[in-house]
Amino acid sequence: MKLTMLGTGHATVTKCYNTCFVLSEQDRHFLVDAGGGNQILRILEEEAIPLSGICDIFVSHAHTDHVLGVVWMIRMAGQRINQGKYEGRLRVFCHQELSEEIQTICRITLPGKITRLFGERIVFAVVQDGQMQEIIGHNVRFFDIGSAKMKQFGFAIRLDGGRQLAFAGDEPLSERASRELVNYDWLMHEAFCLYEERDIFHPYEKYHSTVKDACESAERLGIKNLILYHTEDTHLQERKQRYTLEGKKYFSGNLFVPDDREAFEI
Repeated sequence: MKLTMLGTGHATVTKCYNTCFVLSEQDRHFLVDAGGGNQILRILEEEAIPLSGICDIFVSHAHTDHVLGVVWMIRMAGQRINQGKYEGRLRVFCHQELSEEIQTICRITLPGKITRLFGERIVFAVVQDGQMQEIIGHNVRFFDIGSAKMKQFGFAIRLDGGRQLAFAGDEPLSERASRELVNYDWLMHEAFCLYEERDIFHPYEKYHSTVKDACESAERLGIKNLILYHTEDTHLQERKQRYTLEGKKYFSGNLFVPDDREAFEI
């Protein structure tokens, strides 16, 4: 399976895109969040990920930097369905309240010929804590992360050979979420900034982690491979080096600090 980070930044970045990514299995793609705008369309085009190959989208929570790009994805899928250029259904996985919120935004901003497809060709699949679902040929288990800000879900996907990857949303791991993720092969964890710069970026006021915090959590859980994302963008050229240097003090596994468009074979 291939993981492509389409964006790696937090909500108000301007030098990179908001955090979202795609899991790809051959010609099938699972989009996780979509950032805050229609840049998602350009990024997918430049990465040669066809819109017709994305039949499953997961939206973790209702913040603008995760959800607004989904409206553009729904619009483009709807246009292609109406043109006979999209096979099957688009499934949008999210929790109940978020499903209602996305549909409200769509009904306000999109033409009726697209919103009329809701429930038939564009399906909002409501997820529950612990629910299992097959997506791109793999078993996915959704879980409530126990958010301190607003209701938010993450997921774990079973990879080939019984390995597992978890996406834990964009908050520090709660005790509830931590119990789900012991000894995982891959963990995706937000890291708003370096610990040494916490007084500059104030991550704790925003319910976010530093690199140190994320790495200590991963080490405690026995994670083998850790991906850090959802960061500030003040020093992108040095971000990978600086975050890795701090993180390796607290995490003994393989540490990845991806740039936008960076891909992994997992």
